[in-house]
Amino acid sequence: MSAVIGKVPIDGGPDVQPLGIHHVAINVTDAPRSIAYYTEVLGGELRDDRPDFGIPGAWIDLGGQQVHLIELPLPTEAGQHFAVLVEDLGAVVEELRARGLELDDAVRVGADLQTFVRDPDGNTVELHQVGS
Repeated sequence: MSAVIGKVPIDGGPDVQPLGIHHVAINVTDAPRSIAYYTEVLGGELRDDRPDFGIPGAWIDLGGQQVHLIELPLPTEAGQHFAVLVEDLGAVVEELRARGLELDDAVRVGADLQTFVRDPDGNTVELHQVGS
């Protein structure tokens, strides 16, 4: 079986064997403010191995993956987001509300739970609990 995706011919099944998502990169307007949000609010850990790319930013560990912050103009919001996996979404919602964040109650999506927050620049971050 052959198909074309964009201008790339696709024959048969994929040869790519993904291991997972290594990182997502998002644009922010104030790197220090966003570093504080992703570390102090969402519990990430700032990495010290980011090379100097000539623009402010940061690499932050969030569990087994990374978020790369890039201080550049924000794109138009069109539904893009990434999800942070948590063990107990109800407890996370309570904690974030106690810290003054506004967020909806978790909703069920299949067997999972999810809700969304926005970082200081308005980037959407999904908070996700698997198999609740």
